[in-house]
Amino acid sequence: MAQQSNSCHYNESMSFFYQKKDSDDKWINTQLILVQVAGSLFCTFILVSNAMVIAAVITNKRFHYPFYYLLANLAASDFLAGIAYIYLMFNTGDVSRQLSVRGYFIRQGLLDISLSASLANLLVIALERYISVMNWKVHSNLTKRRVTLLIFLVWAISIFMGAVPSLGWNCICNLDDCSKLAPIFSKSYLIFWSVSNLVVFLVMVAIYMRIYTYVKKKTAMLMPHTSCSLNRKKTPIKLIKTVMVVLGAFVICWTPGLVVLLMDGLDCDRCNVMKLKRWLLLLAVLNSVMNPCIYSYKDEEMWSTIKNLMCCIGKGTRRQRSARANARPLSSGQDTGNSQPPSEETEEKK
Repeated sequence: MAQQSNSCHYNESMSFFYQKKDSDDKWINTQLILVQVAGSLFCTFILVSNAMVIAAVITNKRFHYPFYYLLANLAASDFLAGIAYIYLMFNTGDVSRQLSVRGYFIRQGLLDISLSASLANLLVIALERYISVMNWKVHSNLTKRRVTLLIFLVWAISIFMGAVPSLGWNCICNLDDCSKLAPIFSKSYLIFWSVSNLVVFLVMVAIYMRIYTYVKKKTAMLMPHTSCSLNRKKTPIKLIKTVMVVLGAFVICWTPGLVVLLMDGLDCDRCNVMKLKRWLLLLAVLNSVMNPCIYSYKDEEMWSTIKNLMCCIGKGTRRQRSARANARPLSSGQDTGNSQPPSEETEEKK
């Protein structure tokens, strides 16, 4: 134990690790202030908009299905991302050099937990969509108990993944294995983190390609033989399109960052990873800004519920707001996929 304490550097500040890896994390004061002001506005939007999405799912009974519970959980992960970005913005630049090892683990852990939660949620939603579409239903028959268990597992796995570096997979006792982007994270961990996430990306893309081709083929087969309305025929694919847009935005915003992390883990000297660091973080923030906008744009019922909540804040009790939201009739052209007959709704709630 004495030998380990002499070779490890848990009591050093982050300035020690930045100097060891020659990681330039300096900001011009005006640039840092501008980033903090703009970032605070973005993060405020992230927190408010995702809170509204969660409130919409809770108050509107038309959203009481497995898909929307998981969508609300995805919004919760974006909410956490907003908190993580705020904490990061005010603990970066010269301040980051003054952080303790524990403070740095907290800063990076919040980001890693939010990313893991978003990725795990998207994977669970992909599986839920696959189950429902293969049974040719708008919503799966997952019970509330199973959905609750899935949500619990998502957060348990995410918290564990975010805590892995602080649990021992770091370079505090082996400075030669430290990375540049995260000076106390080992290169092997960055390789594991980036490769595992990229593999999950590919798995989800493959699932949705399978779903999309199946629905297209099934719809083409049923079109000449059914007397249902055109809106009814297209219903199964509507929620899939919404999630595919969310997944596409997630992949576009996070893939460059994961590739750069991989290059840093592979010790690529020509990649100039430090110059890309800030821009890739901004791209990640943009993803959490986009998601609630996508929900509202692709789902008319969601946008109507959010508008109703915004108009009713401070003008009634939660029960009154919920009653008004649930009393509003559904429009025929909305993109929620909740227009199934009462008998089907009753069957899925069992």
